[in-house]
Amino acid sequence: MKEKEEERLKELKKIELAYHKNGIKYIAGIDEAGRGPLAGPVVVGCVIMPEDSMIEGINDSKKVSEKKRERLYDEIIENAVSWSVAIIDRKDIDELNILNATKKGVTEAIKGLEIKPELILVDALNGIDTCNIKYDSIIKGDAKCYSISAASILAKVTRDRIMRQWGEVYPQYGFAKHKGYGTKAHIEALKEYGPCPIHRRTFIKHFVDE
Repeated sequence: MKEKEEERLKELKKIELAYHKNGIKYIAGIDEAGRGPLAGPVVVGCVIMPEDSMIEGINDSKKVSEKKRERLYDEIIENAVSWSVAIIDRKDIDELNILNATKKGVTEAIKGLEIKPELILVDALNGIDTCNIKYDSIIKGDAKCYSISAASILAKVTRDRIMRQWGEVYPQYGFAKHKGYGTKAHIEALKEYGPCPIHRRTFIKHFVDE
């Protein structure tokens, strides 16, 4: 590993290191993917990484190429102490709203861990049910915290894979390309074909009349 990358990872692990020095061993990072799209689920990733983990290239998933995210996804789950992904579908998003659907995903992801963490680090969320586990909400945590960055990659890769699968079912919308986000091509397809079952009704009412 190059010295510059090692220094970047050390900086990314400062938050966890401070907690580890206070005797906290199992720290879970949590992040989501898919709060903004017009279609598909919101996905929450949750992961406990080993204290000495230094996976080259881990970063906020938005700063990593799709090909590299796929590689990092495999490395993260191979090295993780425990990991979990929660998938909250568009029906829950429409019924609960996106914020509460994301919070539901956080709780489900925590419950999905095989090992109970002593602390949870989450990207900019408050008022969440963390199953009586202490949590620290960190603004822009996916760019500041190693375990949240790892969780963001788990969430993003999982969601992208789901949207590529939906792209085969509904090829007219181009889900494999834009992953459900409101691109010009997606909105044009939505107006032409109308919504499909995975479109978020509360998100698309400005574009289509049902």
